[in-house]
Amino acid sequence: MYDKLPKYYVLKHKIIEMIENEEVTEGDVIPSEHELVAKYDVSRITVRRAIDELVNEGYLYRVHGKGTFVKGNAYKQDLISMASCTDAIVELGLEPGRKVISQQIIKCDKQRARKLEINDNTDVFELHRIYYADGESLNTTIATLPYKYFKGVEKHDFSKDSLYKILESEFDVIITRSTRTFEAMIAYDDIADYLQITEGQPVLLFSGITYGIVKGKEVPVELFKCHYRTDKFKFYINQVKL
Repeated sequence: MYDKLPKYYVLKHKIIEMIENEEVTEGDVIPSEHELVAKYDVSRITVRRAIDELVNEGYLYRVHGKGTFVKGNAYKQDLISMASCTDAIVELGLEPGRKVISQQIIKCDKQRARKLEINDNTDVFELHRIYYADGESLNTTIATLPYKYFKGVEKHDFSKDSLYKILESEFDVIITRSTRTFEAMIAYDDIADYLQITEGQPVLLFSGITYGIVKGKEVPVELFKCHYRTDKFKFYINQVKL
């Protein structure tokens, strides 16, 4: 059956058979490159190509320094939901965690100022965090807020506090809606490091604007950019026929 097929293709399907026969199951580490080379009498290049394709096709995922694992059902979030990252993680029954990479007050550039409907070169609060679920990284997020609405927000410990909860409880903001775009991209450099994944793995980039009622008027209150791991998180849309 496999006699005339490329070696990497044969190995790839051998690994798929291992998964389908539940010789290795969700979350299990597959045999190492060295073990696969010895077992199937192929080169290391052949092994790497087979694994690369299985990662890209969603069968496997890599964890730097630990190995290659069988991918199962990823965590799911409704694209329509307005839940914060923290609330979404809690709704999944997982323990949320946050790590602050940076939080600072900076002068806003023209592009972000236009989207936030403020003057350029005015103060904004920029918050960069990594979100975790049960200790595993899920996304890295940069949020930019018009500082004129939220003076003193930088005093909070955002490794513990939910940004939306602070906006609602301390600044009396009513979060109303958001506009979001999303696209697939490849993780390199800092993004791969933050998400603890291998450079070149696909990630999903979300960017958009959150709106809220401030002093009786709906205005942009947040500009955000989130890079999500695709091996651990999936999104879905509930559709209704009208």
